[in-house]
Amino acid sequence: MQRFLTVFLSLFCSLSVIQPYTVKAQQDRGDLIQFSGLVLTSDSLKAIPFCVISRGSHGVVGYSDISGYFSFVAAKGDTIYFWHVEYESTFVTIPDTVRGNRYYMVRLLTQDTINLPVMVIRPFPTRAAFDHVFVHRDIPDDELERARKNLEAEELKEQMRLKQADARQSYQALMQQRASVLYYQGQAPPMNIMSPLAWSQFFEAWKRGDFKRKKKK
Repeated sequence: MQRFLTVFLSLFCSLSVIQPYTVKAQQDRGDLIQFSGLVLTSDSLKAIPFCVISRGSHGVVGYSDISGYFSFVAAKGDTIYFWHVEYESTFVTIPDTVRGNRYYMVRLLTQDTINLPVMVIRPFPTRAAFDHVFVHRDIPDDELERARKNLEAEELKEQMRLKQADARQSYQALMQQRASVLYYQGQAPPMNIMSPLAWSQFFEAWKRGDFKRKKKK
């Protein structure tokens, strides 16, 4: 175990020492460049945002922005890969003959179409269960029938009875109650037994025979 740890630490130290010297050597030779460009669709030349860009074995080095633009440091001769979930992956190799420290490119990606196999989703586990429900289930009312039922007088009255009063209605009822108390303060409020209108309605109902007892069959 101790021998394995010794070998592992030696390799790690050697890699950590070699890497800076490799980068420094590339800088001294002038191999490092600023690689920039655009990632666009091949058919309509629209920007492809969030395209993953990797540099060979170095892993992901950047992404394209909302306008399809990217820019990062690469070396001459590197192979750059472009990955996107909706498009076919592609790669490009930076030429060794690039002059200067900048290199520009417009990369076109082709949309990748994937045809999935047909899948039929049914709400019932078996055809027999579907046939049973289809035959015995009640047909629901259409929109006109539901509207007619909801607009019936008894239905509206029941809905108004069950509906809770909002803040405005509660405030109005409270103000009317307080106004009635203040208006008849110090005196007895009027009673319907002394109202001529109530007596007139009583006589009309008596003439119509509304108070006659129905004969038992």
